[in-house]
Amino acid sequence: MGSSSTKASAMTSSPEQNLPDTGDGLYRHWQRLNDWLHEHQLLWRPVPFTEPEPAWTRQWRELADWLKALDESQCDLYEQYPERLAARLRNWLPGLADYPALVTVPDLSPGPDTVNGITLEEKDAVDMPGRKRLQSGAFAAALLPLSGPSLDWCCGKGHLSRTLARQGRVPVTGYEWNAGLVEDGNRLVRRYGDAVTLQCQDVMASDLPWPKGAHGVALHACGDLHRKLIRDVVTRRQPRISFSPCCYHLTGSRHLALLSERTRADTNALALTRDDLRLAVQETVTAPTRDRKQSARVSQWRLGFDGLQRRLRGVDDYLPLPPHPKRLMGEGFEAFCHWAADHRGLTLPVGIDYGQWLDYGADRAARVRRYELVRHLFRRPLELWLVLDYGLFLEESGYEVRLGTFCDRALTPRNLLVDAVITQP
Repeated sequence: MGSSSTKASAMTSSPEQNLPDTGDGLYRHWQRLNDWLHEHQLLWRPVPFTEPEPAWTRQWRELADWLKALDESQCDLYEQYPERLAARLRNWLPGLADYPALVTVPDLSPGPDTVNGITLEEKDAVDMPGRKRLQSGAFAAALLPLSGPSLDWCCGKGHLSRTLARQGRVPVTGYEWNAGLVEDGNRLVRRYGDAVTLQCQDVMASDLPWPKGAHGVALHACGDLHRKLIRDVVTRRQPRISFSPCCYHLTGSRHLALLSERTRADTNALALTRDDLRLAVQETVTAPTRDRKQSARVSQWRLGFDGLQRRLRGVDDYLPLPPHPKRLMGEGFEAFCHWAADHRGLTLPVGIDYGQWLDYGADRAARVRRYELVRHLFRRPLELWLVLDYGLFLEESGYEVRLGTFCDRALTPRNLLVDAVITQP
């Protein structure tokens, strides 16, 4: 039975009561992550953007001072290579010695030669962003050989569908709710003669039709969308499911409901909210430089207003704001503050030194970036904790599971793949 594994020694396990003896490797890995995340939750639950000085900065003052002294290039380095930061912080946080083993999973990629041979050529990848083309190729390569028809879940324009149909030599059906994307995708299918049928379909529908014996595939389906795929495959006893999950926090549920019997029965299981799940996907290694700069500017403005509103209200609490109109980016910080104050029912007095608060926002943003380095160490462990639960659920449901990565994180940080084949129809 395939599973992910680590070399970390097992921590104290929670009692199990009459649960099936399946998925031991996956469960042990999940337990170690669960206990480790529990042990370190003081470091990852507080959000420095909303708490200027999280409690851990007082408990580990030397660590906080070391972080604040980092220059921008060091921040860039540690954001790119979190394992290096984990090694550096072991002086203050000995538990981080377990970090490499906890986040290690098998590499499921068949290698660059196979991936390059499967990825659509650029001349055939019309309307397909370069990074998406490479991701689709790497994902498809990790699934071969395909043994039957495939259903591409939330297929967009069918980029993955076309890749699978060509290299897997199987018919592919794609479901997508956006009619415009379906129309564009079918135009490409007709142009290139691929064995693909794209249909306008809401995959969340309770009466969703499934092609007989279809292999369900999904590349970066979000939150409730990939959880619905998992449940549908198990309920309908489909022969295979292969998916790379994304955006775990995009769910209609306020609190996370684990899928596996074992994880749900574990009395020490983490209790997570939708907001907690955002941490698992807070990574920008693939974001364009221009987008990162604009995001940094928005953060500075929001933190500058945060300091201003705390002073005006005399209350040291964060006030959340909705997404701002794009026009404000061209109107300046003062206009942003007036917009934010209006949304929160505040009146801004005459004579505010907006330059002072803009500088305050820059100082806070620099500190937030450095404090977040510690919190971001827990992104991958939390994501893996979530995905191991999916793998366990599938194993308990009669599937043999492979869990690992299908590409390097430089191509996409969401590079985890769950690939499961039914063994008990």
